[in-house]
Amino acid sequence: MRVQAVILAGGPATGLGILSEHRSEASVPFAGKYRLIDFTLSNLANSGISEVAILTQYRPHSLNEHIGSGRPWDLDRSDGGVRLLQPYIGRDAKGWQRGTADSVYQNWRFFDPQADTFLILSGDHIYTMDYRPMLREHDQKDAEVTVAVNTIPSEVAHRYGIVGINAQYRITHFWEKPKEPHGNLASMGVYVFKRRVLERALAGEGGQRPVDFGREVFPKLIANARAFAYPFLGYFVDAGEIGPYWDAQMALLTDDPPLDLYNPDWVVHTRSEERAPVKTTPGAVVHNSFVSNGCQIEGTVERSVLSPGVVVEPGAVVRDAIIMTDAVIGAGAVVEYAIIDKLVHVGRGAHIGGGDKSSLALIGKGARVPEGVTVAPKAVVQPGATAA
Repeated sequence: MRVQAVILAGGPATGLGILSEHRSEASVPFAGKYRLIDFTLSNLANSGISEVAILTQYRPHSLNEHIGSGRPWDLDRSDGGVRLLQPYIGRDAKGWQRGTADSVYQNWRFFDPQADTFLILSGDHIYTMDYRPMLREHDQKDAEVTVAVNTIPSEVAHRYGIVGINAQYRITHFWEKPKEPHGNLASMGVYVFKRRVLERALAGEGGQRPVDFGREVFPKLIANARAFAYPFLGYFVDAGEIGPYWDAQMALLTDDPPLDLYNPDWVVHTRSEERAPVKTTPGAVVHNSFVSNGCQIEGTVERSVLSPGVVVEPGAVVRDAIIMTDAVIGAGAVVEYAIIDKLVHVGRGAHIGGGDKSSLALIGKGARVPEGVTVAPKAVVQPGATAA
């Protein structure tokens, strides 16, 4: 079996609001030092899969810089390795990629011509998964397509593709983001295809090529192909909305986190900058938080996630917050239940947020909150703006 992995990282992330205003969803920071795409890339590296194509489109600059040659994931290779494929205009690509299936179709000529198996993945999901057992089962069942599935809470099932199966785990139905879900067995956006089946599905019928895997490819494909579900029992989060994105990070701070970032047998790799060690002064208080390299803490940090280079000045309080790279929280300022993007400057004595996780305040990249200004719960300060 020769596997071509394809990571879909091109679409805009409207569910993450201003966090994806200047970056692709896959490059949004997570857990301080990581980006969302690090989990998928690390899964591939740890699974021994080295032929990786990343399909980009929406604001790819941050993602391109983060991945570079792929060295942190051992994907900087002359034979195989990682390739960032940008959208282009050509004979068969007459406009922007319109959806997941269309993006794979437009880049087909750049994939490994010897690959007989395609592993299609999303770049914004948080999970640790060894893909090899799924690939083996796909091969043993002589499946034409296999879809990884995870059981999710019924109240969020409308956000996912919902899969119906029989006793042999053969897929009988596929409903893409149904308003009234017929169950809670959700597609994880992890697909294995036989090459010829994927190529035929992307070609479409009567010259009408499909745009999206969930809405068009799977509902038609399962009627004629050997399509099976592969149950994944581990932790899985689609971080494409602010609520799940926030919850997944706060869960890391619990006594028994559902995602183990400290497992030496399954390292989550990332591109890390060389920064000085964390510095805390005698008056600093840090409790139950992630504090990344290069941070300088002189105030109080509780139940929060700090990315590299964050400065918390004397008397400042950061509580139940996510603070991204090189943000400065001025002396005496209070930040509660908020997400602060990178390069934000919060002035002395300012107050941001409050309430609870249902009323998060969002401060965009490079914004400024002047001295003494209050930013209310649920408020949004646009990137580069000055809060009034």
